[in-house]
Amino acid sequence: MPRTAVINVVGLSPQLLGPQLPRLTAFAGRGKLVPVQAMLPAVTCSVQATYLTGKWPNEHGIVGNGWYFQDECEIKFWRQSNRLIEAPKLWDVARKFDPNFTAANICWWYNMYSDADYTVTPRPMYPADGRKLPDCYTQPAGLRDELQAQLGTFPLFSYWGPNANITSSRWIADAARYVEETYAPTLSLVYLPHLDYGLQKYGPDPAAMAQDLAEIDEVAGDLIAFYERRGVRVLVVSEYGIERAWRPVHINRALRAAGLIAVREELGRELLDAGRSAAFAVADHQIAHVYVNDPARRGEVRALLERFPGVAEVLDENGKRRHHLDHPRAGDFIVVAEPGAWFTYYYWHEDERAPDFARTVDIHRKPGYDPVELFMDPHSPARLKAALALAKKQLGLRYLLDVIGFDATLVRGSHGRVSEDLQTGPLLISSVPQLVPQDQLAPTDVFQVILRHLGLGVKAPLPTLAG
Repeated sequence: MPRTAVINVVGLSPQLLGPQLPRLTAFAGRGKLVPVQAMLPAVTCSVQATYLTGKWPNEHGIVGNGWYFQDECEIKFWRQSNRLIEAPKLWDVARKFDPNFTAANICWWYNMYSDADYTVTPRPMYPADGRKLPDCYTQPAGLRDELQAQLGTFPLFSYWGPNANITSSRWIADAARYVEETYAPTLSLVYLPHLDYGLQKYGPDPAAMAQDLAEIDEVAGDLIAFYERRGVRVLVVSEYGIERAWRPVHINRALRAAGLIAVREELGRELLDAGRSAAFAVADHQIAHVYVNDPARRGEVRALLERFPGVAEVLDENGKRRHHLDHPRAGDFIVVAEPGAWFTYYYWHEDERAPDFARTVDIHRKPGYDPVELFMDPHSPARLKAALALAKKQLGLRYLLDVIGFDATLVRGSHGRVSEDLQTGPLLISSVPQLVPQDQLAPTDVFQVILRHLGLGVKAPLPTLAG
């Protein structure tokens, strides 16, 4: 079976290729580039699950980067168990054809407890004293110590937050090299998130993005050359394109003003109480799942959403079905933002009443996605606060790194909605042009293209989850 590497350069779109990305552009020139139609929601977890299964969200169950876990009455983002994906993955199919097939997943999402042979994913340690320590989780378990002995501790604080930079993508690429040299897997999946950071901070502006583009081009270009020297077929994919954004839409504040959201007070601060709320929105970039706990108020909620500025479309059951989002995890309604708009998770009316974690980088406790975490608060002495917090950390004292603000207008790029312009959306580039006969791909086609690079048929039979 031919060996293949799939390098996910997040946020890469055809419009970005050119002199500012010379090595990726050269790779596209000697191979084949095809645009991939955007899917709803155009967000990391949903798109990756579709690429890995060849299924839409109504079949694999990943309806966003997070959703409302109705049995627990909790909103959870960025979970990590692979068992949340309710469909067979690439490695399940490939092993039906070749029992010697092996797969390496280097930081694609839902990476824990999967049947992939070799896995690497960020996984911080949380000691009882409140610290968050950089670390990673691997399969086999000993790979974690091997990687961090060779490459240093996983650079968690450059992976996301105000200090997000190329260091994390470079570490991931180096980890992929180590796994390739040590195990030579049949399929390698590699996640390079760096481009995503600058595009959300600056929007698709090549001038503002010049350094970020040069950095990801170097890392991706080196990794492509490494795999090709070893006779590995290479695919470069992306999950979505990022559009210019300038309109934060505070949808939960509108629901709260209508008396639909309940909050619980703790130490003078307000926490969203999803289980007691009549309705609330789980904001995820340019889409939001709106859950209605009180069926008698569905009509009221729908009417509010349809007239709310910044909302382009409200998907009911028929709309969800049209976009392959009719899954029990999805909201009762799904709202899609207008071009240039995106949804915040903010539900408080007074900033001093916001929960303390709202001013920190905390992707798990916030009941929605928060791109403002990419910025130090420009309206406070954030850098001084950060320095004092780090000094306390060095002394072994407890500290709160509360340097994130609430100025959502800082965000300049977003994604999640579907654009008809293929030049601004996701793409696939193959080093073997004859294996991609199409001129454009549906998101579900990417699965079959990867199988084809592995030497499998265009329409490989899919096993059931049981076997």
